[in-house]
Amino acid sequence: MAGSRRSRPSGRGGGDDGGRTKLKIGFVLLVGVSGGLTALQGDASPPVLGLATLGGLLAGGLLVWYLSWIAG
Repeated sequence: MAGSRRSRPSGRGGGDDGGRTKLKIGFVLLVGVSGGLTALQGDASPPVLGLATLGGLLAGGLLVWYLSWIAG
């Protein structure tokens, strides 16, 4: 059936914004959890563990922002 095909956007301009958002969130969470796990491996106290996780989330968010900005 030739009429049932959907056109797919090509190139960078139009695409799956939902998938891109999920990828960004996953990247931020990966960096945040990595900071927490690093602190956990170093026998950090719970407050330090929380701060390391928050710091990792902040760093991940800044990295995503920067990469989005330079890819712009």
